[in-house]
Amino acid sequence: MKTTAAVLLEPGKPFEIMELDLDGPGPGEVLIRYVAAGLCHSDLHLTDGDLPPRYPIVGGHEGAGIIEDVGPGVTKVAPGDHVVCSFIPSCGTCRYCATGRQSLCDMGATILDGCMPDGTFRFRGAGKEFGAMCMLGTFSERAVISEHSVVKIDDWLPLETAVLVGCGVPTGWGAAAYAGNVRPGDIAVIYGVGGIGINAVQGALHSGAKYVIAVDPVAFKRETALKFGATHAFSSATEAAEKAYELSWGQGADQAIVTVGTVDEDVISAAFDIVGKGGTVIVVGLASPEKLTVHLSGMMLTLMEKTIKGSLFGSANPQYDIVRLLRLYDAGQLNLDELITTRYRLEDVNQGYQDLRDGKNIRGIITYA
Repeated sequence: MKTTAAVLLEPGKPFEIMELDLDGPGPGEVLIRYVAAGLCHSDLHLTDGDLPPRYPIVGGHEGAGIIEDVGPGVTKVAPGDHVVCSFIPSCGTCRYCATGRQSLCDMGATILDGCMPDGTFRFRGAGKEFGAMCMLGTFSERAVISEHSVVKIDDWLPLETAVLVGCGVPTGWGAAAYAGNVRPGDIAVIYGVGGIGINAVQGALHSGAKYVIAVDPVAFKRETALKFGATHAFSSATEAAEKAYELSWGQGADQAIVTVGTVDEDVISAAFDIVGKGGTVIVVGLASPEKLTVHLSGMMLTLMEKTIKGSLFGSANPQYDIVRLLRLYDAGQLNLDELITTRYRLEDVNQGYQDLRDGKNIRGIITYA
């Protein structure tokens, strides 16, 4: 069959809209018609060359849609089911899935290559095989993906809203609730209030934080953080540190969550300095793998028993937490609709990412007819 997709042919170039051939689903695979896709900052790492995938590749790793067909052996979903895609697949049987760490599933090893778990591809065009970002390629009207990448959801939930829990919401929410282990009365500081950071605000508040301090140079994002419940918002790390030490009677924050779009040494150092004894720094944002962005005092790390840790997908479990977060939304306990700043069509994908770069969006989404 044919499908229209936004693809990257090489780093440093914008997305191009192309018509591709799409193979049908094989064993353990499903054909999905996407209803919505999220514009997440991680795809900018592909265009900027920070995370070089195998090119050419269909972009997009936040998606929600309807199953149209299934391959042999698929029992998890059926045609007509509404699903949210997880950018981290979860097989359920590898060492990490079996020990409750689905965000580290071994099947995730190929997400930047864009191939299926067996090393093959489903998108084709101009004599080439096209990869799919995170094995999903949500910037396409349709895709064939692994059944391990989908989570069935209640069909009354709006897919244009549910799409956000495929990446940005659980990544931020879980960074606070799971990786950061925010507890009642804690002080949490969040650096970068975009599509992930704003959900770290929600996760910290849901976990009982007394004070949530948001740090972002963009006024619109600071204002949004306050609307979502942050108790304080500052444009600089210096201002945030002064307030954190004031609120804690000189002890420092309990958690510092780094959700900036591109991590650098300065933000890591600021996060490390703002937490007090026994505090935790959670690094969620990315940078080029060649850049060494963590340079800290080993003495202070030891003497103050601080922890610095990475968190992928908020250290959450896709098959459980995607459904859980949507049920919190359905109960009015999680803001999702309010996260969406702008809706775009597929052909406007480059404008959507320019708006993201310009600080105009908390989260943009692509909707399909």
